[in-house]
Amino acid sequence: MVPAYEYDVQLPANMEPGKAYPAIFTLHGKGSDERDMLGLTAPLADHFILIHIRGNLSMGAGYQFYELKSLGNPDREVFDQAVQQLEAFIRYATEKYPVDPGKRYLLGFSQGAILSMTLALTMGDQLKGIVALNGYVPEFVKTEYALQSVSGVSVFISHGEFDPVFPVRIGHETAAYFEQQTPHLTFRTYPVGHGVSADNQRDFVIWLERDAGVNMNKGVN
Repeated sequence: MVPAYEYDVQLPANMEPGKAYPAIFTLHGKGSDERDMLGLTAPLADHFILIHIRGNLSMGAGYQFYELKSLGNPDREVFDQAVQQLEAFIRYATEKYPVDPGKRYLLGFSQGAILSMTLALTMGDQLKGIVALNGYVPEFVKTEYALQSVSGVSVFISHGEFDPVFPVRIGHETAAYFEQQTPHLTFRTYPVGHGVSADNQRDFVIWLERDAGVNMNKGVN
């Protein structure tokens, strides 16, 4: 299979032969690229396979996974295709690398967060968890997609209190939606705009380590 996406993969430095590792698939925001996600996941490099996916549609100097008709209104055909292609890519990478299929995570920002939450709803327990930073779930996904149960999926949602792109009320509404779907929800807001603060990064790093059961000798709060 030829994957639909360019990507960067980082394997733990001291991998043990024959061992499967938890994996984090990252999805960047609109107009960015996979390199924007490297710093966010760097503290996890010793214990996770990190797979940074680049959107396959050009946008200025960067990329996107789907196009918008207007803010908050994805082009449905392109969006549907992105969801299908990302599901196929996750299967491809799981076969190509020593990924533990029971510990697959998605981590997305903005457009990537939107896709991460959508994929959780379409893949269900094929994913162990997601980290969604400043995003939302499109209404047509909730009402028209064939949704899988996420009752066993761990979900970390965060939102900037001063986000000028997606107001913080959207973060609260998204968290309220997932609260009805899974008992494994963590929702936090941070005093930033449409971005990720150092506190936000620290919190989801700790959350991922704890959820995957790695590096448990490290202090948590």
